[in-house]
Amino acid sequence: MTAVGDTTRPDHEVLVIGAGFSGIGAALGLRRAGIDDFLVLEERDDVGGSWYANKYPGVAVDISAFSYSFAAEPFASWSRVFPPGEELKAYADHCIDTYALRPHLRFNSRVEQASYSESAHLWQVLLGDGTELTARFVICATGWLTKPKTPAIAGLDTFKGDLVHTAEWDQSLDLDGKRVGVIGTGASAVQIVPEIAGRTEQLHVYQRTPTWLLPKPDFAVPEAVRRLFRRVPATQRAIRMLNDVVTELSFVIAMVHYRRFPFLAKAGEAASKFYLRRQVKGDRTLMAKLTPSYRVGCKRPSLSKGYWRAFTRDDVELVTEPIEEITPSGIRTADGAEQDLDVLILATGFHVLDNLPPFPMHGQGGRDLKEFWRTERFQTYEGTSIKGYPNLWFIVGPYSFTGGSWFGMIDYQVTHALRVIGEARRRGATEAAVRPEEHDRSFRRNLRRMRNTVFLDPSCRGTNSYYLDEHGDAPAVRPASTYEAAWRARHFDLDDYSFER
Repeated sequence: MTAVGDTTRPDHEVLVIGAGFSGIGAALGLRRAGIDDFLVLEERDDVGGSWYANKYPGVAVDISAFSYSFAAEPFASWSRVFPPGEELKAYADHCIDTYALRPHLRFNSRVEQASYSESAHLWQVLLGDGTELTARFVICATGWLTKPKTPAIAGLDTFKGDLVHTAEWDQSLDLDGKRVGVIGTGASAVQIVPEIAGRTEQLHVYQRTPTWLLPKPDFAVPEAVRRLFRRVPATQRAIRMLNDVVTELSFVIAMVHYRRFPFLAKAGEAASKFYLRRQVKGDRTLMAKLTPSYRVGCKRPSLSKGYWRAFTRDDVELVTEPIEEITPSGIRTADGAEQDLDVLILATGFHVLDNLPPFPMHGQGGRDLKEFWRTERFQTYEGTSIKGYPNLWFIVGPYSFTGGSWFGMIDYQVTHALRVIGEARRRGATEAAVRPEEHDRSFRRNLRRMRNTVFLDPSCRGTNSYYLDEHGDAPAVRPASTYEAAWRARHFDLDDYSFER
């Protein structure tokens, strides 16, 4: 990229990369902070991130919408407790239009690389069309669920039928009366399988690792309740608070404080097994195949109303034999069985930790961030900034998400970044860099706390969980409650950063 001079003024004070909910949250925070010189870059042609891209049958939020929304911008028009994907996209548009953010959006702008100029205290960002932009500060809000993962299975490229990943759904694809195979049993499979079961001639679901499930208490929100939310917003805030507390107690505390409260995880497993017995009507063979052998929390558990029940249908088969090869006409498993298919659906999730950062980023001394994280382990200060990379914050990075409210995480990460940017502006500083000793202290605290989590339980090994990395760390989760993380974002010592002009 073109070198910048010492006196170069940036094109924008702040660049936000990504227009999913993380990027929207950053833009809302900037707007409320009175910072108007910012630009949000989005590689697609619209806002919404995963909720714009994912359009497979049955796609819906699997966290109650009363928590899956910004605390400062409640939405009273949810049709259901767990609304479908198009309503989340509509909520993204609502936030953009309510806060007049469209002039700050630049679509079809894929970031190819970003480099920090130590002399000018600026980030230089190169776009796919060759455009170069500079900014004083960068907030990376690219999310996790952006790069679909294609399984490394022999023969995948030889399949002659329709091949589709759930994250790249072809809405013209007709599944009625077809022989369909689904590879994967994660969150997207849990949603799509019960949605298409009964439409297909035969549905074969290929499972490598079973998933812990709990009942999904989904029901329509009556219009009278929605009117109440609009007229008395405190009622919706109260429901959100209750939902957040239940989530923290039932999942976050059970996962983060597993060694102190092992009974919480065991209670969750017992509830899941009871639900499984009810769903499969006591079929012991099917129950054995669908029961995980790892502790709940090693992998992300899901909520469902009909996933397990779908396997009691005569036209739905659960296949647990490993896939040996994908042939032009279907799938061959390790036992030699072959199944002819018309459609193959990849519900195999996303690259998460191995997609961080999602493009080359070079900090002080030109050091590549991906190389830093791969050689010295994933690490951050308070889940958001990195030593050697000034004026940069991640919304979703290593040790950012507590496992509770996704929007709670966005709020506290944005709060952290804006406190530092505000202090830099107050001091007239052009560079804000986390002090290495404070960064390292934060990393050591995460590693120390991780010993008490479920992730170090021996049963987690071999689960292919995206929570875990090749070092045996679990940097996809911050070992803290959402409330603690939010408190720290508001109260961390600003002197943990150095400010230079």
